[in-house]
Amino acid sequence: MSKKAPLSFIIATGLMLFALFFGAGNLIFPAMLGQSAGTNLWSASLGFIITGVGLPFITILAFGFSGKNDVQSLASRAHPMFGIIFTVVLYLSLGPLFALPRTGSVSYEIGIKPFLSNDVSFLPLLLFTIIYFGLACLLSINPSKMLDVVGKILTPLLLIFIGILIVVAVINPMGEIQSPSADYSDNSFFKGFKEGYLTMDTLAAFAFGIIIINTIKDRGITSRKEVLGLSIKAGIIAASLLVIVYTAMTYVGATSVEKLGQLANGGDVLAQASNHFFGSAGAVLLGLIVIAACLTTSIGLITACSTYFNKILPAISYKTFVVIFSVFSAAVANVGLTKLISITVPVLTALYPVAIVLIVLTFFHSFFKGKSEVYLVSLLITAFISIIDGLMASGIKMDTVSALFTQYLPLYSEGIGWLIPAIIGGLLGYMISLMRSDPEEVY
Repeated sequence: MSKKAPLSFIIATGLMLFALFFGAGNLIFPAMLGQSAGTNLWSASLGFIITGVGLPFITILAFGFSGKNDVQSLASRAHPMFGIIFTVVLYLSLGPLFALPRTGSVSYEIGIKPFLSNDVSFLPLLLFTIIYFGLACLLSINPSKMLDVVGKILTPLLLIFIGILIVVAVINPMGEIQSPSADYSDNSFFKGFKEGYLTMDTLAAFAFGIIIINTIKDRGITSRKEVLGLSIKAGIIAASLLVIVYTAMTYVGATSVEKLGQLANGGDVLAQASNHFFGSAGAVLLGLIVIAACLTTSIGLITACSTYFNKILPAISYKTFVVIFSVFSAAVANVGLTKLISITVPVLTALYPVAIVLIVLTFFHSFFKGKSEVYLVSLLITAFISIIDGLMASGIKMDTVSALFTQYLPLYSEGIGWLIPAIIGGLLGYMISLMRSDPEEVY
């Protein structure tokens, strides 16, 4: 018999989910978005919130709605091989190749580097990443303790730190909101929509969704309806907090231009804003915010990635994968934040549309009776367009292809040229399924 969850458990789970999402990208990108969007900050912020909050929330619900327990089984509704490829690429991106090392790099750049001299060598970064990922490794070894560590200890401290900075910045803004930059003068909503990709939260939700579902089930709650209901409640708590923080951070960035000027990145915006309001104490406060936020995300990423790869490669233990990913991420983090972000953008450009389409199809699964052709054709067409976009984002010249896409793909200039082809692909897949003598239905 399924047990009932107390309110305290729901709140702790919601705070845990918030902490998992509120990582490095969440600190950096909203502030920079505000600086660039200027007077268009509200439309840009709305676009950012859709991809930075709405899509991750829907992804969490997709697991409860589908009844699936992992990403691979969900993606395998298209084809088993697609399921494996998508899931492995997803976890490697979230884990040792991009997102996980970025948490260490951002922690160092904002939390440690401001206290060092400008001519510092590579040694402080090396020492910091060893300590940082060593701590993340220890906290990830026993995932059953994760709710207590993340939901009940780190998250309240994180909210206090963030709250102080936001309240002061809103009550006493640094200046008037300026005109938007050239990139945000038109289509600011769609620009903000794509900026939300950089948080990587929709991709992370595929991994974190499993943690939330397992946390609920470990409580003795097994009913699919109750699991979905608790996921919704925890998700609302996390999403509400994220919307408040994102909007406030965007406002802080927008009001900082008159005083600070246009800065290079969101890390500089936050560092200088903290210094403006609190002086040297502000730098300490910001450092605590960044390190706490990044550490909680690191724990979630290491746990999720290690669990998955232990499942497909059971000969290697979970704890061994935790150590491997922690050591590898520490090494990659030493290449520097700027290079990591530049590499991340093309990957996200290729992955995000595929993830979005998979989420949408999950909710329409019963409508088209789970025909695998609908999944496969829609996802393959989406992947074709998004991979080309990713290659162009990496600097590869495809002028002819770009011209063709701009001319013939609706909304391509707005950055969502994959949308209409994905819909057409789904309809085409459904027609193909009707022509088969034994249409395949997946569950």
